[in-house]
Order: sequence, then C-alpha cells, then structure tokens
Amino acid sequence: MSVNVLIIVAHPDDEVLGMGGTILKHFKKGDSVTIAYLTTGITSRRSTDFKNSTNYSSSNKEKLEMGKQIKKLCEDARAACKILKVKDNIFFNLPDNEMDTVSPSKIKKIIKKILKEKKPERIYTSHYGDLNVDHRIVCDSVLATCESVKSNVNEIFCFEILSSTEWAFPYTFRPNYFVDIKNEISEKIQAMKCYKNEIRKFPHPRSVEGIKNASLRWGTVSGLKCAEAFELIKKFD
Repeated sequence: MSVNVLIIVAHPDDEVLGMGGTILKHFKKGDSVTIAYLTTGITSRRSTDFKNSTNYSSSNKEKLEMGKQIKKLCEDARAACKILKVKDNIFFNLPDNEMDTVSPSKIKKIIKKILKEKKPERIYTSHYGDLNVDHRIVCDSVLATCESVKSNVNEIFCFEILSSTEWAFPYTFRPNYFVDIKNEISEKIQAMKCYKNEIRKFPHPRSVEGIKNASLRWGTVSGLKCAEAFELIKKFD
C-alpha cells in the first residue's frame, strides 16, 4: 500500500544529506513524496560570494545577485530531486538561518497549509537537537502544527543533517529506525553533487567521503552495509 510522504526542511540540501537514499526507496515502493523547503537557503549570508557576512546591509546590485543565486539553488534542488525521482517540491522564502526572527504562528500556518494540500501520512523533518537554529525551529513547528490540527499524519520521523546535527553539544540524536540504502547510496551522492555551492572537500561531513562514511557508520550500528538513521518521534495507530 502506497504512502503519502512529506519531507519538511529548512534548506535545499537538507533533504539529501538527511535521507537522500530513503527518498529514492520511497519512490521504488510507489509512495508519493513531497519536499517543502521553508527558507531561501542563502539570504542571511548577506554577500554574493556564498560566504557569511556580518554586514546586514546589501546594495541593490547585491540583492539582485542574491536573487539569481536563490533561483540557482532552487534549480539545484530540482536537479537533485530529479535524481531521487521526486516530482513535487515546494519553495518558501523565509530567511535563511534567521527563522528565529519569524513569528512561530507564521511558520505553523505555512505547515498547516501544506498538510491540508498534501495530506501526508508520514512526515520526515530535521532533528530537535540540531545545532542549526532553522533545523530546530522547523522540527518544533512541525510537531506543534501536527498537535494542533486534524490531519492524516500517523508517523513523524527526525533525521540527522551532516555538518549540523552531529556538531551539537550534547549530541542528542538517538536513532531507533534504520533504512538500508546500499542500493541507493550512489544516487544520494549524485544528488548532493547537484548542490555545487554546498558540497565540500573531505574531511568535511558534506563531502562525498563524509556522506559515504556516515552511511557506513549507521550500517555498523544497525547490522546493515549502508544505512540512513532516523528517530521515530511519534506514531499513531
């Protein structure tokens, strides 16, 4: 029986780093997958060279260039989704790495709208203990919205996002659900390569080697050759 799956993340590339292999497995099972990206993924950097900047003022020329970069990032996300066989992705324009400046009710209204339109039975999102503020807020908002509105959701999972979740202290990601991705790891890496401005060189966790090593690590934990790990937050029968 097919399942409606909704993946809610803050930034383009979160979905691949956290569960790229599992996304492809859902397609192979005949499930319907939607990915919602809540932030632009770029604008808080306040610069046009893909680096963080302490300068909070941008010229019209810089704003125009960042608009082009946002468009390119959306194109990268679509290219990654094509590799993972996802046809349904939604982009929002909340401020990157500044979701704590947005009203919680505004974020919940966005999620509520997605739930109403897509009617998912299973939700995946970032982890509540993540180092990144956007990742934490997305998780909190998903949980709060699912508690406050009637929906079809009967399972909520959190995943680890490389170069963020594992850098938090204390490390609170405690996976209890594992997915075998030995046949999907190559596509996961191909999808991540679509994000040319986000992938890094080893030993960075967002490198090709870092992604492989993470999947092997969770494989050793779960008795699989290659795996992605999740924390089941809620399940309703």
